[in-house]
Amino acid sequence: MNRLQLVRTTGILFMTLVVLLNVPYALLIQNFEYDDILRQPVDSVLTKFHAGGVGLILTWFVFGVAALLFIPASTFLYKIINSEDTPYLTAATAMGALSGILQSVGLMRWVFVVPILANLYTNPKTSAATREAVSVVYQAVHQYGGVVIGEYLGQTLLVFWTLGIGIAIRRSPLFKSWVAWLGLMTVPLLILGQSELLATVISPMPVLEATPVGFILWEVWLFVIGISLLRVPRQRVVLKAKLN
Repeated sequence: MNRLQLVRTTGILFMTLVVLLNVPYALLIQNFEYDDILRQPVDSVLTKFHAGGVGLILTWFVFGVAALLFIPASTFLYKIINSEDTPYLTAATAMGALSGILQSVGLMRWVFVVPILANLYTNPKTSAATREAVSVVYQAVHQYGGVVIGEYLGQTLLVFWTLGIGIAIRRSPLFKSWVAWLGLMTVPLLILGQSELLATVISPMPVLEATPVGFILWEVWLFVIGISLLRVPRQRVVLKAKLN
């Protein structure tokens, strides 16, 4: 694969990533009341999940697999924009790849753990004591797998990736400067959104619901990166190669 092909392939990867993240997300909003359902009682969550059947499980599976696509996308982008004046980019890319893994792990709890809990909870033969135990297990899995691994660790690493990539894009001839600023402006929003995670264990913690807006802008930024790489003139690709 020559450099121009790598640039175009990376652009397609980023645009595909955004689509694959949003299709299952839209289906979850429609069929599972996501993410408002996360704030509902355990009984409601597990009952609705069980009612969703195989289709709901497969939707979560696609969502989790889509998160893994961030690994090749971030790696290819690194190969394109890395240079001698971006020594931090290796660490940022590693954080981005690890973020994709952690967020996928968090999402996959809905594929391999929650179905078992939902089946047990909704079984008419299940005793009240067992349902209570299932409820506790669900809350523990949700808090650790979702909040700690997927959201806190995954999103924190994503913030560092965004910061590193945004700075590197500012110095790259492949992008216009406003593309970098679009990504960098999402960083404070994603950081402020972490307050919602802390509020799950610290009741007086003020919640700043900045994450939804931050992630919408962040995904728009990814799509813009993809479009920019598909439209960048061949001459700029050659110039970047010479600068390396």
